[in-house]
This record gives sequence, structure tokens and C-alpha cells, in this order.
Amino acid sequence: MDLTPLVFGFVFLFNFRAALKLLIDWKGMLTTIGFVKEAYASLERLPTEAALEDDDRAPIFLHLVPAYQEPEITATLAALLASRYPHGRLHVVVVTKEEEERGPHPAMGVPTAEIVRRYRAELPPYAQKMLWQLVLPGPGRKAEQLNWALRREALREILGDSFDPSSVFVGVSDADSLPDPNVYRWIAGEELAGRGALAYQGVTLSLANFARLNIRGRISAIQQSSIFIRVSIARLINEFKRVRFIERLCAHVPLLAALLRAAFDLFFRRSQICLGHNQFVRLDCLQSLGDFPTDGATEDSTLGYELGARGILIKPMPMLEVNDLPETPEKIVRQNARWYKGVLDDVSHLWRTWRRAPTAYNLTQLCRHVGNKVVEWPVAAGVYPVVGFLGWHLAYLYRDHFWLFVFSLAFPSVALGVTVWVGGIVTQELIEELAPYLPKPVDLRRKTFREKFWGIFRSQTYWLLATRGAWRVLWALAREGRYEPAKTDRISR
Repeated sequence: MDLTPLVFGFVFLFNFRAALKLLIDWKGMLTTIGFVKEAYASLERLPTEAALEDDDRAPIFLHLVPAYQEPEITATLAALLASRYPHGRLHVVVVTKEEEERGPHPAMGVPTAEIVRRYRAELPPYAQKMLWQLVLPGPGRKAEQLNWALRREALREILGDSFDPSSVFVGVSDADSLPDPNVYRWIAGEELAGRGALAYQGVTLSLANFARLNIRGRISAIQQSSIFIRVSIARLINEFKRVRFIERLCAHVPLLAALLRAAFDLFFRRSQICLGHNQFVRLDCLQSLGDFPTDGATEDSTLGYELGARGILIKPMPMLEVNDLPETPEKIVRQNARWYKGVLDDVSHLWRTWRRAPTAYNLTQLCRHVGNKVVEWPVAAGVYPVVGFLGWHLAYLYRDHFWLFVFSLAFPSVALGVTVWVGGIVTQELIEELAPYLPKPVDLRRKTFREKFWGIFRSQTYWLLATRGAWRVLWALAREGRYEPAKTDRISR
């Protein structure tokens, strides 16, 4: 049996998908950039601090910062406390670990908790009332730290004996985050205008330590940031629009509503992405989920899936936050290994969700997750070049069929060209457009010919490091049956 036509068709479709996906990513970046620019152009229309102080409907923010071995955490705390929001409605809670108290990192000398305590002691009285510090006893990762601050006794201590969970938003930042000072005002503006949501996800960019990175590190910082704007936030923006569209369509044709909704969920719904920082969820909603998920290496992605399974849309929030990129290739690999371990852990969560409620939406989330993350993540860096080469090679088997020959040559060539154009040129230009809105000054320009050349033609550096991280997890699981995700080290520079 001659399998050449089957292989040819598969390769043809694969190369078409590669080119189309890059064009969609390009469109996603344009969507997010426009979303951010529009919001920053209208900052003056946000409610003022004085107006929010006098409005009892203004939400309360409980902003959590899980920390472990974080020598520079005070920069994050200073940024959060400087936010343009009424002081009495903002509570910043740092959650450290008891194990670090017992044995601080030798390079730090003192534990993170002591750094926070010393910093708090130097603050003016009003700021001291805004900053809280809790210690998680026993073992636990980020999710356990976050949940330690959400215990009833902790909430009563911080928020008082009587508070309404529906008026409290739980925010999350990492200990290297630098948020925009207008984040809380933007969310409060949406809530007071009747456009509120149960969950928000802001724009995050890995550019805080851009000046300290070498050329390869800067390329990786741009690429990692581009994932957030062209995939994560763009998907939330478009998903919100598409769901609202299908709801209006179903309202107009109620007899076909069930069929339309099932078809939409099965073929067109995309997964919601939480990024784990610059993220806000209303307290009563979070409590209904049992707080932050603890059954995986990454609680943020699991939280996004859990919210989606309950029909809760995460609203995109345009205010920017910057944080650090790991400063060595090994640390980038380790970070991506932790993320990929979270991807693997989410498979069982999505399987249980589908078994509990076998809906079209839950089936789609499971299948897309396995195909687009579990499988594609470790193999894409090898598969796409191989399939591109096969596309060129197999085209000559059909050189007597003019259109087959032309299109078979065209799609791998277009995919390669768009990879260089989108990954190496357009991504840099578009992220540079965000520079005026960043919470700290960052010079993102490529200043030398060497920077420009490598920035264009080594734009896949980050993806190769991410692939290594995925294979590190798979190899460890194959050899030892387990992989213990490591924290990103921010002590040694």
C-alpha cells in the first residue's frame, strides 16, 4: 500500500497550520497592544482615590505575595503599597515559610520574613497597617502559601470580624513583580460601572531585569513576554467576545441554542489561562472552589481550568506588570520544567472534571490540553523543521500537478518566513511600543548590529530552552517515576 498521498496530505496540512498559527499569533499581539494602549489613553477617566474612599461599593483588595528566599522582595512591596487606591481598602500580605525561618539561605544571611519585618518597621504608620506578614508552618508550595492567608482566622485578623466576601478581591503577585499603580483603580472602575467580573487577569511581561541580561537573555525575555500578550491575554480578549456572541445568537434562535452551544464548546472554545501573578479573583468565588488548587505543580493553570469548567470567564485587564526572567539558560530550563510538570498534572484534573461532568466544553479542554500542551510542547521544536523539509521534498513527487506543487512549496516557505518576521522582527517592535506604559523605565531597543542580527535569527532560542525543560521532566519521570519542580532561584545573579 502506497502511503505517500497520506503522508503528503498530513505534511501539507501541518505546514498550513504552522503558517496560520503564526499569523494568528501576530493578530493576537496586535489585539493585546491595542487593548493596552486604549486603556492607558483613558486613565484620567478612572475613579479617583478620593471618590473611591467615599464610595462604600468600592472593592477591598487582599493582595497576596508568596515568598521563599527572596532577597529583593521590598521592591515589590514598595510598588504595591504605592498603588493609587485608598489605603484602608488595600491589604498586602506576604506569606513566607517556616522552613526558611529555621534555615535561611547562606547567601542571604537572614530569611525573607526578617527582610519583610525590617522593611515594615521603617514604614510610616498608615503603610504598616496595610502590610501583613504570615508564616506557613510545615511544607508546601505556592498554593499552600496562598491558602494559608485565606484561612478564616487570617481573614478575620486582616479584614476585621465582619466583611463581605463578594466585595473582596484576592490578588496575587510574585516576589519579583512590579505592578502598575492603577491596577486597583481599573478593576474598581469596572465594578462600579456594572461591568464587573469574578476574575481578572492582567498583562505580564518578563522585562523587569532586562538591563541585566545578555543578548540571549534579552531575546528570551522578549519571546517569553510575547507568549503572554499574543496567546494568554489575546485569548482572554477574544474568548470574552466569542462567548458573548454565541450567547446573543442562542437568544435569537432558542430552538437551536443547545446544539449551537455544544458545537461552539466542542470546536471553538479555548482554554482560559491564569498566569499566577497580576491576577485577581473575588473571594467568594475563590472560596466556592475550595481556594487555590493544590494538586499540581502550578496552581494558576489549574485555577483557570476550574473557573472555565464552572462557566466563569476571566476578564482581561490591560494594566501592565513586569517581573524577572531567569538570568541563565539553566534557570529558564528549570522554570519551563516546572511549568511543564504543571501541564502534566493538569491532565488528571481535566480528566476528573470531564468524568464528573461529561460536557462538550470539558471534553474539548481535555483534548486541547493533551494535544496542544502535553504533546506539542516537547516535540514542536523538532517536528516543525522536519515537516517543513518534508513539505519541500514531497512537493517534487507532485511536480506534474501544478497547484499541488506550488502550494506544497509555498506553505513551508511561508511558515519559515513568518517565523522570522513575527518572532524576530514584529514581536520586538510591538513590545517596544509598550515601553512608555511599563511600571519602571526599561530600554527595550536593539542598539547594535549584533543585537539586531541575533535578535532576528535566534528568536527561537527561548523555545529550544522550553523544549529542554519539558524533556527534562519526561526523562526524570521515565527514569525515576517522579520529578520535583524546583523554584526559580533569584538569589544568585
